[in-house]
Amino acid sequence: MDEFLTIEFLGNSLQDYTWFISSILIGLIFKKLIANYLSNLLFRLIKRGNTDLGTKKFDELLTQPIGFFIMLIIIYLGSSHIQYPPEWNLVSENKIGLKMLISKGFSLVFIFSLLRILIRLIDFSGFILMKKAELTESKMDDQLIPFIIEIGKILIYIFGGFIIMGKIFDVNIAALATGLGIGGVALAMASKESLENLLGSFTIFFDQPFTVGDIVIVGSITGKIEKVGFRSTRIRTFDKSLVTVPNKKMIDAELDNLGLRSVRRVKFNIGLTYETSSNQIKAIVKDIQEMIHKHEKTNNEGRVRFQEFGASSLDIMVLYFVDSPRWEDLIDVKEDVNYKIIEIVKKHKSEFAFPSRTIYLQKE
Repeated sequence: MDEFLTIEFLGNSLQDYTWFISSILIGLIFKKLIANYLSNLLFRLIKRGNTDLGTKKFDELLTQPIGFFIMLIIIYLGSSHIQYPPEWNLVSENKIGLKMLISKGFSLVFIFSLLRILIRLIDFSGFILMKKAELTESKMDDQLIPFIIEIGKILIYIFGGFIIMGKIFDVNIAALATGLGIGGVALAMASKESLENLLGSFTIFFDQPFTVGDIVIVGSITGKIEKVGFRSTRIRTFDKSLVTVPNKKMIDAELDNLGLRSVRRVKFNIGLTYETSSNQIKAIVKDIQEMIHKHEKTNNEGRVRFQEFGASSLDIMVLYFVDSPRWEDLIDVKEDVNYKIIEIVKKHKSEFAFPSRTIYLQKE
């Protein structure tokens, strides 16, 4: 048996191949178990007695990346027994060739795997902070936390970029940092537009023209602010589309923050047929006025007036204010008021007019 295992193929014994294949199989079998153990261990270190943290969310974010990282380590340890066949005449890892390509490629995947775990940890931190922010009345933390999370991710990416330049491309990071400074490198990597959007995000946070949850009108876009990020702001329109607007445009464009209104104004006309008498009009105007004043979600500043003689209708102006800045309250009140106006018009035996034209024919 020992002689069989010493048989060589492509410069390696069968024992070396057996060790390599066994390592991979054992890694595949126990990868999930080891990943779950390390994930739970890391979770216990993070929570520090806080039982409110989301264990399920942590497992969703970290178990898979940790498992992949473990497999890389197992592959590295298993392949350490495998040598390149001498007959291939490959140059050393210090020179450009297949050995260097494989070595650098594996190192690159290893670095990306480690960075992925760090990014997921930041995502989990953001998840926990947002859960705590939901318990507060202020919207400032809802807006600030995603921004801080994005900054943390960008710092990780920059850190990873330095490691890749130093490890993979053999760049002298110390000399680079000394010559340009960290700030200079960051500015050199950022375009003019990205820098303008970054400054715009700081303006949004300090000036606070809007916060997360506000309904705004920016140009032709109307919707609710979902997230203020490092580069852009996300707006959810009322047809459920997600629009991404650069922060520079959010600052430069004329912005109407509907969320800062204490009330919402509603104004429209209703047209009655010309068969409606003046007494009917007076009664309809009076009842609509009383209905608006007594409505639980409108104030006493509403006005209902017989406005003008239209081309095919007697027009009554209806103006009232909803005591809420919320869009949902506005559309609910408008619907309720409209139904009651229909009932009032029917009650006084009148009808709504529609555009019509009368043609007189004269017989010659």
